[in-house]
Amino acid sequence: MKLHVVILAAGKGTRMKSALPKVLAPLAAKPLLWHVVETAKNLDAASINIVVGHGAEHVKKAFADEAINWYLQTEQNGTGHAVKQGIPDLPDEDVALVLYGDVPLIGQQTLTSLTDGLAKHDLAVLTAILDNPIGYGRILRDQKNKLSGIVEQKDANETQKAITEINTGILAANVGKLKQWLSALSTDNAQGEEYLTDIVSIAYQQNEHIFASQPQSIDEINGVNSKVELATIERRFQQIQAKQCLQQGLTIVDPSRFDLRGKLSFGQDCLIDINTIFNGNVTLGDNVIIHANCVLSDCEIDDNTVIHPNTVLESCQIGADANIGPFARIRPGTSLADETRIGNFVELKNTQLGTGSKVNHLSYVGDSQVGENTNIGAGVITCNYDGANKHKTVIGSNAFIGSNAQLVAPIKIEDGATIAAGSTITQKVPEKHLAVARSKQRNIADWNRPKKNK
Repeated sequence: MKLHVVILAAGKGTRMKSALPKVLAPLAAKPLLWHVVETAKNLDAASINIVVGHGAEHVKKAFADEAINWYLQTEQNGTGHAVKQGIPDLPDEDVALVLYGDVPLIGQQTLTSLTDGLAKHDLAVLTAILDNPIGYGRILRDQKNKLSGIVEQKDANETQKAITEINTGILAANVGKLKQWLSALSTDNAQGEEYLTDIVSIAYQQNEHIFASQPQSIDEINGVNSKVELATIERRFQQIQAKQCLQQGLTIVDPSRFDLRGKLSFGQDCLIDINTIFNGNVTLGDNVIIHANCVLSDCEIDDNTVIHPNTVLESCQIGADANIGPFARIRPGTSLADETRIGNFVELKNTQLGTGSKVNHLSYVGDSQVGENTNIGAGVITCNYDGANKHKTVIGSNAFIGSNAQLVAPIKIEDGATIAAGSTITQKVPEKHLAVARSKQRNIADWNRPKKNK
């Protein structure tokens, strides 16, 4: 008996007030639907079947690299009608699990507990107890407390509205039975739609034993129907991730101001200050400190390195015992060796910096290879772009590049060379040479500055 996941993702999401299909709204920089698909993968589902409608082509394009079976719901005739579109190709002897593309926090453990109920039942329903159940379908039970039906809020009487056990919409069923129950649905209700929930009363009338289970956390069942709800779920998602990191030994100064939008790996005794954002895959060694307001994307940082405030790191590697920032930008393709120092308002791109080398202030170094223990002064620019092509700058070890120098690539500065401040260097500088390339200074006496015309 194999598990097949059916995800309903056809809704427009009018209350989102966006041209973007609702299931593509971002949660931790990934579409809502992405989170549900990842959960389905973790369940080792034999197939993932997604029912799309509004913005179908955009949704399919966003998941072009995934092994997904797509089904189109051309008319929005309710959840029962939607599930009908997603199960015709599933084997009758297998199990279908119905999820929703706008309910991203549903957990693997909760779903496993639900589907385990099918060992002795043909239908399993995820319910929950809410203090305020307004808006949800209510769970109906018979005198023996067996689940006998679900009534939607709009169809419920006052007695039924007082029930606090609600339907989450998530269920699992034997595929063959599910097809049979769906074929018996009608539109005789307040919304004139085929309610998926009606299969519960149909199954009950056929004397089927219906299994009910509860989620690990109420947060798991929350859906997204507005930007307010999206923001609420974003914070809850980040709190969950922060708690997991804290439990694994990461020090987070304020978990409410922590954003993980990918995967974070870390060693012992790392500290994360406020408002730091992690994108993609980020790896930290031991004793790494990330100060406030930093953005780290797809980077590796070795032991004992400090990233000072307001620094941006993207697709780069930082060695051990390094100091980066504040207000530094390390762009893709950059690799910094151990004990390097990158200071304030420095930008590096596609550059390799050797052990102990420094770029301390207000400089741009791009497409460069720099040796060990080299000092690059304030305001230095590697002029790597001629308007059409990028060119490389090679600087050896133990070199000294004076402030406000321009190195016009392609160019090579050999070991131990010195570049005088204010020089524009266009030719190779040999080992241990001093290069001076300044225009001659003239001092003009009694100079009168221009005056602004009134």
